[in-house]
Amino acid sequence: MNELPNRLIHVLGSALLLTALLSTGRCPIAEAADETIPHRPAPKTLDLPGLICFWDFQEIGGEPRRSMGPHDYPLREHHGKIVRVQDGVWGPYSSKIEQMQWLSIDRGDCPALMIHGKDAQFTVLAWIKRDSERRWQYIAGVWNETEAERQYALFVNGHRKTDYRTFTRTKADCQAHAYMSIEGGNTPGNFACFSYATGATRLEKNTWYFLAATYDQQSLKAYVNGKLDALEYCNPFVYSGKPIFDGGDHGADFTVAQRAIPDWKGYPGTPYEKQGFSGQIGGLAVYDRALSAEQVAKVHAASEVRKLGND
Repeated sequence: MNELPNRLIHVLGSALLLTALLSTGRCPIAEAADETIPHRPAPKTLDLPGLICFWDFQEIGGEPRRSMGPHDYPLREHHGKIVRVQDGVWGPYSSKIEQMQWLSIDRGDCPALMIHGKDAQFTVLAWIKRDSERRWQYIAGVWNETEAERQYALFVNGHRKTDYRTFTRTKADCQAHAYMSIEGGNTPGNFACFSYATGATRLEKNTWYFLAATYDQQSLKAYVNGKLDALEYCNPFVYSGKPIFDGGDHGADFTVAQRAIPDWKGYPGTPYEKQGFSGQIGGLAVYDRALSAEQVAKVHAASEVRKLGND
């Protein structure tokens, strides 16, 4: 006697649940394949003075990653479709980047990201989960090594750290690095850019981390999960009053997951070097000033709440 009413209750309940999931974006079928995500405000926690762009990586593979905040700078894919997976931070999804894939914006299309000059500061925030132990995995920035057009960048997994007092380097292992160049090319007397902060924490594979790289005209700093990842003589990396290199009209592009290396065969097609980041990226923000330690901590706390809500 009660079988049909019970079934109706079950169907109606399921429909209400599906409607609720769709309204919150928590359902994997909520986004149509051809949906265009409009430009929209950044989350309040990230909408701090100096914000240039924030990307939350909720788009499906094959679509430009649209930025929030003052500037609508879409990231475009290279070397195949970068798929999204249901494991996110600022939403239910993140982008899953395979080795040798990356995203970029042409330099001329993102002037606000071309941070440079004698008074320049920057902050790069990134939520990542790497899946490889490869060395020198690049996360984001404006960084062309082969044509001496380095500006700023966030890296992980470098195998060397620099002592700011002597510019000598010693062994490192899967740590975070906040980079800035005043020359664009190699640090004078050295074979590469040695001006970077290195955190103390070994970053494990297949684990979400919130990383921050800042420069405030006093020092470079690397943060891990909302805290300054202090390492004596390496983080903070004292580098007072240094200008950030100006690449001019023909400098490097803004790139994510691979350095800008225009002399790669086919750039921006398929690079021939097995470098770059692989894993998931769940958020990326860039500011034209250095966020304070308190602000970095608050952003981390807010993103942890968001991430838990997507589990």
